Amino acid sequence: MNTIRTYQVCNVFESSQNNWLRTKFIRRRGAHRIHVEMKFSVRDCSSIPSVPGSCKETFNLYYYENDFDSATKTFPNWMENPWVKVDTIAADESFSQVDLGGRVMKINTEVRSFGPVSRSGFYLAFQDYGGCMSLIAVRVFYRKCPRVIQNGAVFQETLSGAESTSLVAARGSCITNAEEVDVPIKLYCNGDGEWLVPIGRCMCKAGFEAVENGTVCRGKGRSRALPYESMVLVLAADAGLQLGALLARAVAGSWPPSWRKALEWHFLNGAVCMSQKEHTK
Repeated sequence: MNTIRTYQVCNVFESSQNNWLRTKFIRRRGAHRIHVEMKFSVRDCSSIPSVPGSCKETFNLYYYENDFDSATKTFPNWMENPWVKVDTIAADESFSQVDLGGRVMKINTEVRSFGPVSRSGFYLAFQDYGGCMSLIAVRVFYRKCPRVIQNGAVFQETLSGAESTSLVAARGSCITNAEEVDVPIKLYCNGDGEWLVPIGRCMCKAGFEAVENGTVCRGKGRSRALPYESMVLVLAADAGLQLGALLARAVAGSWPPSWRKALEWHFLNGAVCMSQKEHTK
C-alpha cells in the first residue's frame, strides 16, 4: 500500500487562523515566468458538525524573490508585503464525512503562474486562514520552446516570456550551405512554449538542394547505386593481409572500365567497408 505524505491543517473550531507553510529557496534558472501546480484536498465546511462561520474552503498562494537563501522563522515577515500574493485557491471538489467513511479522497489540481521574476530565486508560501485541508503535491516549473530546425534555419532553445501573452523573438541561423532570402529569419516563442509566427526563410545555395524535410542542404548531382552489389565487407579474419591487397581482391573485375569511379572505404565494426558510386562528368 502506497503512503501519501501531506501537509495538513484543520483548526476550524479556532477563530483568527493564520497558518503559513514555506518552501525551500528555489533557483530561477533564467526563467521569466514561473508556473505552480498544486494538488490538494479540502473538507466541506457544511459537513463538519457545529462548525463556526469562520471555516474556510480556500487558501492563499504567495511568493517572495531574493538573490540568496536568507529565510528564517521570522524573515520574511509572515504577511502580504513583503510576500506577493499570486491568488486565492479554491477547490473544485470538497470532501465530507461520508467520503471519509468510504476512504474516498477528492484531489483537486490547480495551476497558477506569476512573473516577471528577475532575482536569483524565490520562495513559495501557502497561507491557511481557517480551513480543513491537505496539501499533497506542489510542482514548480517554467516553459521554453525547444531547439528546432524550421524554414531552413536552426532556432536554439528559448525561454518563454514574463507574461502569458508574451512573444519572445528568436533569430535563426541558416543550416549549412543555406542563406537568408527576403528578410532576416525569426520565430516567436509564446507563453506555452510553442513556436509561432515564422518570418523569413533560408534557401539552399546554388548547387545544393533541400533534403530530409528541409533540414539538410545536399550537393546536387546524379548519384545512384550500381546495378550490382556496391558494398563489399572484408572480414576481420583477413586482417593479417595488407589493406591494399585486400581492397584489390575485393574489387578486382567489379567495375566497368567505361565508368568514372570513386572508391570510398572506412572501418566498420572491425571490418573494412568499401563502396563505389557513379558520378557524372
